[in-house]
Amino acid sequence: MAKRNFNGALRVGAAAALALLVGGGLYFAMQKPAAEGRDDHAGQVEGDHAGEDAAQDAEGFVALTPAQLQATGIGVVGVSRGGGQETRLSGRVEPMVDARAVVAASVGGRVERVLIAPGQSVRAGQPLVSLVSGDAASLRAEADAAQAVYVAAEQSHRRDEELADQGVIARREAEVSHAQALSAQSTARAAQARAAAAGAPDIAGRLNVTSPIAGVVTNVQVGPGGFVAQGGVVAEVTNPARVELVFNAPPALAAAVRAGSTLRATGPNGAFDAVVIGVAADAGTGESGATVIRARPSGASLPPAGSAVTGSIVTGEAEASGLTVPTEAVQTVEGDTVVFVLVQGGFQATPVLTGRQASSRTEILRGLTGTERIASTNAFLLKAEMAKGEAEHGH
Repeated sequence: MAKRNFNGALRVGAAAALALLVGGGLYFAMQKPAAEGRDDHAGQVEGDHAGEDAAQDAEGFVALTPAQLQATGIGVVGVSRGGGQETRLSGRVEPMVDARAVVAASVGGRVERVLIAPGQSVRAGQPLVSLVSGDAASLRAEADAAQAVYVAAEQSHRRDEELADQGVIARREAEVSHAQALSAQSTARAAQARAAAAGAPDIAGRLNVTSPIAGVVTNVQVGPGGFVAQGGVVAEVTNPARVELVFNAPPALAAAVRAGSTLRATGPNGAFDAVVIGVAADAGTGESGATVIRARPSGASLPPAGSAVTGSIVTGEAEASGLTVPTEAVQTVEGDTVVFVLVQGGFQATPVLTGRQASSRTEILRGLTGTERIASTNAFLLKAEMAKGEAEHGH
């Protein structure tokens, strides 16, 4: 393996890699050997920089500046510890518990106006239907009456306090009026809460039935002039963006998987990483006792609800000293298995001995200490540059 510098135009053997690098604006250049007839002064200058170049003379070194690293899209990650056993899962994309709302009327009444239609987007708290309800009018009247009684009781209490301070009445009478005011205040609060639960009707009994979530109206079950009984459904709202992954897993997996664990999922749009957000043991139907694992994607969008997905999760972690790296970080160069370790000025191809592979990660048995930072995403670009360099060096 030969030293390479990223200062000229990159020529990668694979056409796809060439297009990616050229589009990213990355350029590579071969370091040309010094002319045979250089003079003594040139030799002296080169000697002064021998220490500076020594870091780049190692076999398998690929020079890369921070700007070039960003342009290529090569990802740099740390080496993880631990291993484990891979378990394959089958699942589907399902709406979250709060992704669907069946909106019902809290009181019975006549439908005065329908403010939405199927397919319309609504926000949380937006009115869907306007009702006129005699029951709602009664609730509003009770709330207003209770508030009036409280105001009168509070004014009476204030007068008694002033008279008690002047010695006109006994202090005990002022304390009794204080208790009566507190009781009236509690009654008023309860009446106002009942009116608010009914939809905060006005004095004529008009109120709006609102959506509890943001989403899209999927069904409207009432029309103007119709009557809705208390608890009757007026519309349904669904938020298509509120979806999650739901996997069926063997019962034994319930004790091995917990919230925060990572898994690799594959759907109609390809593979992506996901994080477990919940594990429910014995949640299956019948007597299967299956475990349900819920997960959300990490930086990826999910396909529509109902889409089938598969997943793989690593459990039974091995000893803490075990090392793993992303599988895409492991490359084969001239028959050697290597990873590209980030060093001063670029990357160094480091031979490694690999072990098991599970959930897009590969176990490293020898070659790394665990403190390194390595190339992961697009690591094949470094391999391609080295292969090109070997070919040119042969000429």
